[in-house]
This record gives sequence, C-alpha cells and structure tokens, in this order.
Amino acid sequence: MTKSTSFFLAAVVAVGMMSASASADEKKGQKAYLKTCKNCHGNGTKGAAMHTQDEWDDLFANGGAKIIKAHANDKSAAYFNGDGFKGQAQDLRDFLFQYGSDSGNVPSCG
Repeated sequence: MTKSTSFFLAAVVAVGMMSASASADEKKGQKAYLKTCKNCHGNGTKGAAMHTQDEWDDLFANGGAKIIKAHANDKSAAYFNGDGFKGQAQDLRDFLFQYGSDSGNVPSCG
C-alpha cells in the first residue's frame, strides 16, 4: 500500500470510531430518559420535542443548573439533585439535543 492509501484508511477508521462513540452517548441518554423522565414527560419523541436544540443546550449548561431548577419543586427533585443525574446529564443532554423539536430527527422510542 502506498503511504497516502494507508493514511486515508486510518482516517476512515478514526472517523468511524468517533461516530460510534457519539451515538453510544445518545443511546445511554435514551435509556436514562425512559427510566427517569418518561412517566412525567411521555415517550422520547414527546419529551425531546419540548425544546429546541439551543434550548436543550441552555438547560444543560453549567451542570444542568436550569433543568435542576425547573424540577426543584416536583417529585423528581431528588434525582436532579443526586448523583444519578450528575452521572447521566451529558448522555441525557445528547439524547434530548439530537431529537429536539427543530432537529427533524425522531427517536426509536417514540
């Protein structure tokens, strides 16, 4: 193989690995949503469509401060203030962002 062909194949493999890891976070977020949010906000399609992608970014900025505040006075406050949310926040954000109301994407869970 020539040097340029080897470089091209290495680049293809690297891009493939990055895209696979990006979707893994989204899938973890989908599982987290179904486990923790579905009872209050409905299926994944309905829940993710509650906000645009920019709004989801804003809600999850600064460690999710705004989404934590939004749930401060309801039955999910313990989750949002606990280690469960801290561990799942980025994955949950990735899922909700991917399927936000302005994304044009529809999750398989709804």
